[in-house]
Amino acid sequence: MPVEYAPKGLIGVFTPQANTTVEPEMAILTPPGHAFINARMTSGRPTISERLVDYMDQFPDLLAQFANAPVDAIAIACTGASYLIGKDREDALLAGITARSGVPALTGASASVDALHLLGARRIALVSPYNSALDRESAGYWTSRGFEVVSEISAWRESSAFHPIYSLSAAAADTALAELEGHDVDAVLMLGTGMPTLRAIAGRPLVGAAPVLSCMLCVAWRSVSLIDPAQATREALMDWVQARHWRAALDRMMPV
Repeated sequence: MPVEYAPKGLIGVFTPQANTTVEPEMAILTPPGHAFINARMTSGRPTISERLVDYMDQFPDLLAQFANAPVDAIAIACTGASYLIGKDREDALLAGITARSGVPALTGASASVDALHLLGARRIALVSPYNSALDRESAGYWTSRGFEVVSEISAWRESSAFHPIYSLSAAAADTALAELEGHDVDAVLMLGTGMPTLRAIAGRPLVGAAPVLSCMLCVAWRSVSLIDPAQATREALMDWVQARHWRAALDRMMPV
């Protein structure tokens, strides 16, 4: 029986504990007829890298947070953990979650890989919100997935705010995108699920001829496309990139 506010599909989303971006961006990106429910991944480990790995170590037990809610897909809205555990363990983790839950599962990184493949992108540029240590792990991950990282621009800013990634603004993403103009790449990917990206994508969906993606846009698109195969086409993905269905929701939430 369909859920009242999700007649086309319900997405279960896991969000890192201090992340202030996933839920607002999912609310903007989720098309009519779909909805999501959210759970928080928590860890008491002292460093970002240790917390990221700890989140993944807690699966599949974390699935109990959704109890018997009739979710149609499970999204782990996190990318940094994928770099640290590597592609083989990531693939095994997602296969295990799917076997346990009976529905397809994804991470921010795996969703981005799927989007890049659909676009036929091999040479990519990255916009990173990370510090240098996680950047090194990130580059290795994307290379292991078969991509050539041609350029990488950092939006990282040292900050005394509550979290240096989650306190970034969309302006930081847009400034980094502007630096990539003229680079010969097939696609641009803005990393992480904590840096706000939607205003930057809506204003600059292409850098030259290269589509601009973010991990959060990919999380939302892939979650929906696993439920609705009509969304699993290059044309449909480009509609997401060009904000065809979500621009009005962005403007309502973030009026200029």
